[in-house]
Amino acid sequence: MAEEKLANPAPLGLLGFGMTTVLLNLHNAGLYELNSMILAMGLVYGGFAQIIAGAMEYKKGNTFGTVAFSSYGLFWLSLVFLLFFPKVNLAAATTPYALAWYFVVWGVFTLCMFFSTLNKNAAVQFVFFSLATLFFLLAIRDFTGSALIGKIAGWEGVVCGASAIYLAIAEITNETYGKEILPIYPVKK
Repeated sequence: MAEEKLANPAPLGLLGFGMTTVLLNLHNAGLYELNSMILAMGLVYGGFAQIIAGAMEYKKGNTFGTVAFSSYGLFWLSLVFLLFFPKVNLAAATTPYALAWYFVVWGVFTLCMFFSTLNKNAAVQFVFFSLATLFFLLAIRDFTGSALIGKIAGWEGVVCGASAIYLAIAEITNETYGKEILPIYPVKK
């Protein structure tokens, strides 16, 4: 019986995460207001696309990919609900203090996931380290109310999202050509 070759779902999940992260953090950096474009991206591409990628990673037997993509897909859905429900009177608005703790919990989770990347390529490590940093910056912003920390978090989030986009395109390109065209700096064993 021939072994079934499965496509690499990581680029889909990375693009869903990266593009949505860039768009939200351009808002955090102060370039435009929170709007339906961000919420739609968070719901559909940041949320559902990553959950689909997580399910595909499960099929491949990749626990790390399953947990990462599924968790961050659900993060995006929960964030959209936190932002949207108060607008339509389905729930009270989350206080900045409570939102700060939300980001702390996600930061701790992401830091733990970062430690699991230490045997992966440097590009994956950078995505997770910069994401943990972003969550902690967002928590500090919400604990302190600092607009400056919010802008710093926004620009750091753009870098984080862009790194995920780069990794996705590198994986697609390198797989397409069967060699490393865009470097991801694999761990030397």
